[in-house]
Amino acid sequence: MRKALERGELILHYQPQIRTSDNSMVGVEALVRWEHPERGTLTPGLFIPIAEETGLIYELGTWVLREACRQMRQWHNEGGPLIPVSVNLSSQQFHQRRLAEYVMDILKETGLPPEYLELEITEGMMMDAAVSTEILKELNEHGIRISLDDFGTGYSSLSYLKLFPIHKLKIDRSFIRDITENQNDKAIVATIIAMAQHLNMDVIAEGIETKDQLDILTDKDCGKIQGYYFSKPLSAADMERAYFAPTRAGLVRNG
Repeated sequence: MRKALERGELILHYQPQIRTSDNSMVGVEALVRWEHPERGTLTPGLFIPIAEETGLIYELGTWVLREACRQMRQWHNEGGPLIPVSVNLSSQQFHQRRLAEYVMDILKETGLPPEYLELEITEGMMMDAAVSTEILKELNEHGIRISLDDFGTGYSSLSYLKLFPIHKLKIDRSFIRDITENQNDKAIVATIIAMAQHLNMDVIAEGIETKDQLDILTDKDCGKIQGYYFSKPLSAADMERAYFAPTRAGLVRNG
C-alpha cells in the first residue's frame, strides 16, 4: 500500500450525480482505485481495510482529497461545469486535530473554492455529539458542505440532524436495491426524502441501476441520484470525453 502511494499507482474515478428533473450533472463523487501492476484495477473494498489496519488510511485519504480538489479546479479552469466534488472522509481524517485547517490548506494549495467541496461522513463518525458538532460547525463556517453517507444504516440518533450542520442526506444503496419489490424499502426511502425536505436538506439516492428504480424515486420526489443507470465511475479522461469537453461546446447542461 505504501509503495502504491509512492509509485503513483492510485487513481481517482468520478461518478456523476444527476438531477432527476432535467438529467443534468450537478456534482461528482471521487472514488479511489488502485492500478495494481499484477492484479489490475482494484476497488476500495479490496484495499481500504488494509490501509486502515496498517495506519496508512490517513495518508491515502489525504492523497484522495488533494487529487480530487486539484482535478475539479482544473476542470473549472478549462471551462467545465461549476459543480462540486464529493470526497469520503475516513474516521481518522474526521477526528484529527484542526480538521478544518487541514482541509482549508488543501483547498488553498489546489485553488478550489470551499463551496465546490462536499465532504461525505458516516453516521458512525458522529457518535460523540459534542466533538462532532464543533468539527462540523467549523467546516460549515468555511463554506464546506457536509453530506451524511449511507443514511439509515448507522446508529446515530435522528436528533443529530437538528444539531449538526448537515447539507445532504445520501440514501444508502441497500434501500434502493429491492425498492421495486419491497414495500418496506419503498416506505423508508419515501420517509427519508420527506424528512430531508422538511429539514431543508438535499437528498440523493445512490446505487440506481434500473429505470424502475428511477421511476419510483422520481415519483417520491427524490431530486438527485447517482448509479450505473446513468453512469459508472469514470476516469478523469473519460469524464472529459463524456461530459466536460461537450460542455465547453455548450452541448451539455449542468447545475
